[in-house]
Amino acid sequence: MTERGKIRNREHAKQLKDFSGLKFGKITPTDIDGFLDFGNTLFIIIEVKHGNTNLPYGQNLAFERLCDNLQNSGKHTYLLVATHNTEDDIDVAKCKLVKYRHNKKWELPKRNITIRKVIDALLKKHEMEYR
Repeated sequence: MTERGKIRNREHAKQLKDFSGLKFGKITPTDIDGFLDFGNTLFIIIEVKHGNTNLPYGQNLAFERLCDNLQNSGKHTYLLVATHNTEDDIDVAKCKLVKYRHNKKWELPKRNITIRKVIDALLKKHEMEYR
């Protein structure tokens, strides 16, 4: 069995998804690069962009609404936006945090920090354990 979190089928991972048949006015699907659910209490949504690429307007709006509505339901919810500069496989744990959303507002990190370190800090902050 493949190690959890590793790419299981590289050929399938290379397949691009075409959402052009799912256009509804100006609305089209977006994808989420990562989602973590810690005990139905703490949710972490991860989006990774190459270089200085910003979230497109529609994707940003969809992520804000998702994050805010989960937060409104009583769940601790964070949207982490990160960056990478590789053309090879992306080690998301090592990606640098660019900005994050929590409690209906965007924040910039106070220091240079990886996604792994952010998540470790959030688990500690919310006294969450994982196995």
